[in-house]
Amino acid sequence: MSGSPISPDFEETRSSQIAILINGTSEMARMIRAYDWAGTPLGPIPSWSETLVATVNLMLHSPFPTILSWGPEMVFLYNDQAIPTLMGKHPQALGGLYRNVFHEAWDLVSDDLEACYLRGETSVRDNMFIPILLNGVLEDHYWSYSLIPVYENGQIAGVYDAYRNTSEIVMGARRLRESEARLKLATEVAKLGVFVWHIDEGRANWENDEMYEIFGRAREDGPVNGAAFMDEVVHPEYRETFRQAIEATLQTGGNFRFQGRICLPDKTLRWIEVNGQLQSQLDQSSRQILGTIRDITQVKNSDQALQDSSKHLGELAAIVDSSDDVILSKDLDGTITSWNPAAVRVFEYSAEEMIGASILKIIPEYLQSDEKIIIDNIRAGRRVEHFETIRLTKSGKLLDVSLTVSPVRDEHGKVIGASKILRDITGRKQLEKSLLQAEKIAATGRMAATIAHEINNPLEAIVNLHYLLRPMITDPEGINYLNTIESELSRVSHIAKQTLGYYRENAIATSTSLSELVLHAITIYEPRCTAAGIGIRRFLDSSRKVMLRRGEMMQVISNLISNSIYAMSAGGVLSISVQDVESPQDGVVLAIQDDGAGIAAHNLPHVFEAFFTTRSTVGTGIGLFVAKQLVEGCSGQIEIESNTNPENHGTTVRVFLPISST
Repeated sequence: MSGSPISPDFEETRSSQIAILINGTSEMARMIRAYDWAGTPLGPIPSWSETLVATVNLMLHSPFPTILSWGPEMVFLYNDQAIPTLMGKHPQALGGLYRNVFHEAWDLVSDDLEACYLRGETSVRDNMFIPILLNGVLEDHYWSYSLIPVYENGQIAGVYDAYRNTSEIVMGARRLRESEARLKLATEVAKLGVFVWHIDEGRANWENDEMYEIFGRAREDGPVNGAAFMDEVVHPEYRETFRQAIEATLQTGGNFRFQGRICLPDKTLRWIEVNGQLQSQLDQSSRQILGTIRDITQVKNSDQALQDSSKHLGELAAIVDSSDDVILSKDLDGTITSWNPAAVRVFEYSAEEMIGASILKIIPEYLQSDEKIIIDNIRAGRRVEHFETIRLTKSGKLLDVSLTVSPVRDEHGKVIGASKILRDITGRKQLEKSLLQAEKIAATGRMAATIAHEINNPLEAIVNLHYLLRPMITDPEGINYLNTIESELSRVSHIAKQTLGYYRENAIATSTSLSELVLHAITIYEPRCTAAGIGIRRFLDSSRKVMLRRGEMMQVISNLISNSIYAMSAGGVLSISVQDVESPQDGVVLAIQDDGAGIAAHNLPHVFEAFFTTRSTVGTGIGLFVAKQLVEGCSGQIEIESNTNPENHGTTVRVFLPISST
């Protein structure tokens, strides 16, 4: 070795000399002292030059990972701080040659080492990629190092290498960049706006374009800051919620959470969701919230639509279960898929008996061909409405029913089945038959009364003539003829009276609730109104009783309702009310109102005349005439008003009945 040899005085106590030469208690100090250096180009420690000893001690006491490569062979020495970086090469690396210790990296570092050793060039490298072999696997690592030549007697004797493994820093930076890229991509895909809100300054940084998109602003307009954000952007209904969220975050240091509506410059309303974290200095001198904003308008609308849909489905299910009408569904093969409680009650079959069974089970055999017609209409997407037919119960009873059948479609609009509403109209059919029969009887009575009335007029004239003729006849035979004439006239008069009595009700007037009579009439006519597309509004606010003949007043109410139904051939609304009045007289008023075409003004004065009608095909023209006679027979009054204006058309008939008739 070059340089001055160690004094021979140290040979006597070799170990003491070595301890004095290589000082310190570190692991590598002990290992260097104990190592057999005689078998290396360096030779035993006592023979080391003062420069080598001094450099080794400097290395051992360095706080940084350090490698000393000595001599042209570049014998490898290192300190304790270098042990973790040697990747499993410790302790075998001590005393080896650099090119052997890091043979996998030699080609990458040899130029710098040789330039330093041979030419004295100092090399400084930052984050240099140098793979290292560990357990037979080559791992990627990054290193920062500085190579300094060590001079001895004017010649370079070694290379002092202070370094550190920067793999975590480099990989961390790379991961940070990748994370930032992923975050940027995620915010773009998720349409998240990113912001930094400097609370104490009342200033915000909008970090990406999505922020401007959410708030409906151009980038050149800049962010909305301070009080303007609260006063102009946050919807008034959510400003207090926003303030409370800020206060909670500042007081507790917890995350900032807000969900509410905002107002855009064009007055559009949007829903946003804000999530952020509070960051502040220890002295609270600077506080800021870092966070994201998401436009959740579509989510809110979808949630509301889902809630409405769920509510609607729940309501529909409740309606189906509580409906008095039979509601069932079937597929296009006629197989029943649902069967509500009303179906159980009407047809006497349980749901278990009918679900999965054919719809033909409740159709009489002679009408089963109708089902094919219905299904063909459903397949074509056509609705079948108010189809009146007959159905069969479990006990064999035949029912008159009215069907409304609608196509059921899947999410693609394809018809996959049918929903059927079935109403038992057996009672209505019987009522219609009874009413028809009663109408026939009433018509016969009205005709008989008219005829009797017409007979009475000439009959009275004949009786008067007979009275005048009697003093003039003195002949016994003539007197006998006059007596016969008088007897026959009496008989004809009696017949006429009997005929008039046929039309007039003989029952005495009784105290009766007009509201109850109206309700009974509504019950009779409601199915007919439904079939005609007419809705009924009822306001039966009176519980008073008036003196009347039930049959006569029922005929009045029926006539008025029937007239309104004829007036609304295209459907409409029929309003019926019964109310108490005190002026001009204490009593009850029945009002029947329709929104039909109305009666022309020039016809109104004649509507209560016998045989007057505005209909060309139906009606006798004596309905209102009779109604007026019957109402006035109860000391009541009847009046009518009508309008043919296209914007406000319809007819209202009012009937007043006093509490006590005089």
